[in-house]
Amino acid sequence: MVRILLAMPQGLLRGALRYVLSTHPDMDVIAERDAVDATIEAVRSDAPDVTVLDLELLNGPGRDPAGAARAAHSELPDSKILVLVDPRRPGVGAHIASGPPTIGFLAQTASPERVVDAVRRLAAGEPVVDADLLVAALMPSSPLTDRELHVLEVAALGTPVKEIARTLSLSPGTVRNHLSRIIAKTGARNRIEAIHLAKEKGWI
Repeated sequence: MVRILLAMPQGLLRGALRYVLSTHPDMDVIAERDAVDATIEAVRSDAPDVTVLDLELLNGPGRDPAGAARAAHSELPDSKILVLVDPRRPGVGAHIASGPPTIGFLAQTASPERVVDAVRRLAAGEPVVDADLLVAALMPSSPLTDRELHVLEVAALGTPVKEIARTLSLSPGTVRNHLSRIIAKTGARNRIEAIHLAKEKGWI
Protein backbone atom coordinates (compact mmCIF):
# COMPACT_ATOMS: atom_id res chain seq x y z
CA MET A 1 0.00 0.00 0.00
CA VAL A 2 1.41 3.38 -1.06
CA ARG A 3 0.53 6.06 1.48
CA ILE A 4 0.16 9.45 -0.26
CA LEU A 5 0.05 13.06 0.87
CA LEU A 6 -1.45 15.59 -1.57
CA ALA A 7 0.04 19.09 -1.29
CA MET A 8 -1.75 21.30 -3.78
CA PRO A 9 -3.23 24.81 -3.58
CA GLN A 10 -6.26 24.11 -5.80
CA GLY A 11 -8.97 22.38 -3.78
CA LEU A 12 -10.98 21.20 -6.80
CA LEU A 13 -8.02 19.63 -8.60
CA ARG A 14 -6.73 18.17 -5.35
CA GLY A 15 -10.10 16.56 -4.72
CA ALA A 16 -10.24 15.15 -8.26
CA LEU A 17 -6.77 13.65 -7.93
CA ARG A 18 -7.65 12.17 -4.55
CA TYR A 19 -10.69 10.50 -6.11
CA VAL A 20 -8.61 9.00 -8.93
CA LEU A 21 -5.93 7.72 -6.58
CA SER A 22 -8.50 6.26 -4.18
CA THR A 23 -9.92 4.05 -6.95
CA HIS A 24 -6.67 2.06 -6.93
CA PRO A 25 -6.55 -0.57 -4.16
CA ASP A 26 -2.80 -0.22 -3.70
CA MET A 27 -3.02 3.50 -2.88
CA ASP A 28 -4.20 5.39 0.17
CA VAL A 29 -4.41 9.20 0.32
CA ILE A 30 -3.74 9.79 4.00
CA ALA A 31 -3.83 13.61 4.01
CA GLU A 32 -4.31 16.77 1.96
CA ARG A 33 -2.63 20.12 2.56
CA ASP A 34 -2.70 23.49 0.79
CA ALA A 35 0.23 25.31 2.45
CA VAL A 36 3.96 24.64 2.74
CA ASP A 37 4.17 24.70 6.54
CA ALA A 38 1.18 22.38 6.91
CA THR A 39 2.68 20.03 4.33
CA ILE A 40 5.98 19.81 6.19
CA GLU A 41 4.15 19.12 9.44
CA ALA A 42 2.08 16.38 7.78
CA VAL A 43 5.18 14.74 6.30
CA ARG A 44 6.79 14.62 9.71
CA SER A 45 3.70 13.39 11.56
CA ASP A 46 2.15 11.03 8.98
CA ALA A 47 5.29 9.79 7.16
CA PRO A 48 3.73 9.31 3.70
CA ASP A 49 5.51 7.13 1.16
CA VAL A 50 5.03 9.76 -1.56
CA THR A 51 4.12 13.44 -1.37
CA VAL A 52 2.48 14.77 -4.53
CA LEU A 53 3.53 18.43 -4.49
CA ASP A 54 2.23 21.08 -6.89
CA LEU A 55 5.19 23.39 -7.52
CA GLU A 56 2.87 26.40 -7.28
CA LEU A 57 2.76 25.77 -3.55
CA LEU A 58 6.44 26.79 -3.43
CA ASN A 59 6.36 29.23 -6.31
CA GLY A 60 4.66 32.30 -4.90
CA PRO A 61 5.60 35.81 -6.06
CA GLY A 62 9.24 36.48 -5.44
CA ARG A 63 10.16 32.80 -5.06
CA ASP A 64 12.92 31.43 -7.26
CA PRO A 65 11.34 28.77 -9.50
CA ALA A 66 14.72 27.27 -10.39
CA GLY A 67 15.36 26.58 -6.71
CA ALA A 68 11.89 25.36 -5.81
CA ALA A 69 12.70 21.66 -6.31
CA ARG A 70 15.76 22.01 -4.09
CA ALA A 71 13.58 23.77 -1.53
CA ALA A 72 11.07 20.92 -1.67
CA HIS A 73 13.81 18.39 -0.96
CA SER A 74 15.30 20.38 1.89
CA GLU A 75 11.92 21.13 3.46
CA LEU A 76 10.50 17.62 2.96
CA PRO A 77 13.57 15.41 3.41
CA ASP A 78 11.68 12.39 4.78
CA SER A 79 9.36 11.80 1.83
CA LYS A 80 9.71 10.90 -1.78
CA ILE A 81 8.24 13.78 -3.73
CA LEU A 82 6.37 13.85 -7.04
CA VAL A 83 6.58 17.48 -8.17
CA LEU A 84 3.87 18.69 -10.55
CA VAL A 85 5.40 21.37 -12.79
CA ASP A 86 3.87 23.79 -15.28
CA PRO A 87 5.94 23.06 -18.42
CA ARG A 88 5.40 26.63 -19.62
CA ARG A 89 7.27 28.13 -16.70
CA PRO A 90 10.86 29.27 -17.27
CA GLY A 91 13.58 27.33 -15.52
CA VAL A 92 11.89 23.96 -15.97
CA GLY A 93 15.22 22.45 -16.98
CA ALA A 94 16.72 23.63 -13.72
CA HIS A 95 13.92 21.88 -11.82
CA ILE A 96 14.87 18.58 -13.42
CA ALA A 97 18.62 19.09 -13.14
CA SER A 98 18.46 20.04 -9.46
CA GLY A 99 16.35 17.13 -8.31
CA PRO A 100 17.82 14.19 -6.35
CA PRO A 101 16.59 10.62 -7.07
CA THR A 102 13.88 10.90 -4.40
CA ILE A 103 12.17 13.65 -6.42
CA GLY A 104 10.17 12.87 -9.55
CA PHE A 105 8.80 15.40 -12.04
CA LEU A 106 5.55 15.39 -13.97
CA ALA A 107 3.77 18.07 -15.99
CA GLN A 108 0.68 19.53 -14.34
CA THR A 109 -1.15 18.70 -17.58
CA ALA A 110 -0.43 14.96 -17.25
CA SER A 111 -3.40 12.60 -17.28
CA PRO A 112 -4.56 11.10 -13.96
CA GLU A 113 -3.32 7.66 -14.99
CA ARG A 114 0.16 9.05 -15.61
CA VAL A 115 0.11 10.50 -12.11
CA VAL A 116 -0.89 7.09 -10.73
CA ASP A 117 1.92 5.40 -12.65
CA ALA A 118 4.43 8.02 -11.51
CA VAL A 119 3.43 7.58 -7.85
CA ARG A 120 3.88 3.82 -8.13
CA ARG A 121 7.28 4.14 -9.81
CA LEU A 122 8.56 6.72 -7.35
CA ALA A 123 7.40 4.62 -4.40
CA ALA A 124 9.32 1.69 -5.88
CA GLY A 125 12.49 3.77 -6.11
CA GLU A 126 12.36 4.26 -9.88
CA PRO A 127 13.21 7.64 -11.49
CA VAL A 128 10.31 9.71 -12.78
CA VAL A 129 10.92 12.40 -15.41
CA ASP A 130 8.12 13.47 -17.75
CA ALA A 131 9.02 13.51 -21.45
CA ASP A 132 6.89 16.66 -21.88
CA LEU A 133 9.09 18.44 -19.36
CA LEU A 134 12.25 17.31 -21.14
CA VAL A 135 10.89 18.81 -24.36
CA ALA A 136 10.02 22.02 -22.52
CA ALA A 137 13.53 22.15 -21.10
CA LEU A 138 14.92 22.28 -24.63
CA MET A 139 12.74 25.26 -25.57
CA PRO A 140 14.32 28.73 -25.56
CA SER A 141 14.16 30.18 -22.07
CA SER A 142 12.48 33.45 -21.29
CA PRO A 143 14.65 36.59 -21.19
CA LEU A 144 12.34 38.00 -18.53
CA THR A 145 12.95 37.91 -14.80
CA ASP A 146 10.45 36.27 -12.44
CA ARG A 147 9.17 39.69 -11.38
CA GLU A 148 8.74 40.78 -15.02
CA LEU A 149 6.83 37.58 -15.74
CA HIS A 150 4.53 38.21 -12.79
CA VAL A 151 3.90 41.75 -14.02
CA LEU A 152 3.18 40.50 -17.53
CA GLU A 153 0.86 37.75 -16.29
CA VAL A 154 -1.26 40.28 -14.42
CA ALA A 155 -1.11 42.72 -17.35
CA ALA A 156 -2.33 39.93 -19.65
CA LEU A 157 -5.63 39.98 -17.73
CA GLY A 158 -6.20 43.51 -18.99
CA THR A 159 -5.33 44.99 -15.60
CA PRO A 160 -4.46 48.73 -15.49
CA VAL A 161 -1.05 49.80 -14.21
CA LYS A 162 -2.42 50.98 -10.84
CA GLU A 163 -4.17 47.65 -10.27
CA ILE A 164 -1.04 45.71 -11.26
CA ALA A 165 0.91 47.78 -8.74
CA ARG A 166 -1.65 47.08 -6.01
CA THR A 167 -1.79 43.36 -6.80
CA LEU A 168 2.00 42.90 -6.70
CA SER A 169 2.68 45.45 -3.94
CA LEU A 170 4.70 47.69 -6.27
CA SER A 171 4.54 51.36 -7.10
CA PRO A 172 2.93 52.36 -10.43
CA GLY A 173 6.28 53.79 -11.54
CA THR A 174 8.01 50.46 -10.89
CA VAL A 175 5.31 48.65 -12.88
CA ARG A 176 5.80 51.04 -15.81
CA ASN A 177 9.55 50.45 -15.67
CA HIS A 178 9.01 46.68 -15.70
CA LEU A 179 6.66 46.97 -18.67
CA SER A 180 9.18 49.12 -20.56
CA ARG A 181 11.93 46.54 -19.96
CA ILE A 182 9.58 43.71 -20.99
CA ILE A 183 8.79 45.45 -24.27
CA ALA A 184 12.49 46.05 -24.92
CA LYS A 185 13.54 42.48 -24.07
CA THR A 186 10.85 40.86 -26.21
CA GLY A 187 11.38 43.24 -29.14
CA ALA A 188 7.69 44.08 -29.06
CA ARG A 189 6.22 47.42 -30.10
CA ASN A 190 3.88 47.69 -27.13
CA ARG A 191 2.55 45.85 -24.10
CA ILE A 192 -0.16 43.98 -26.03
CA GLU A 193 2.36 42.61 -28.51
CA ALA A 194 4.69 41.62 -25.66
CA ILE A 195 1.85 39.66 -24.06
CA HIS A 196 1.08 37.87 -27.34
CA LEU A 197 4.75 36.99 -27.84
CA ALA A 198 5.10 35.69 -24.32
CA LYS A 199 1.99 33.52 -24.70
CA GLU A 200 3.16 32.12 -28.04
CA LYS A 201 6.50 31.10 -26.51
CA GLY A 202 4.85 29.62 -23.44
CA TRP A 203 6.44 32.04 -20.97
CA ILE A 204 3.09 32.96 -19.43
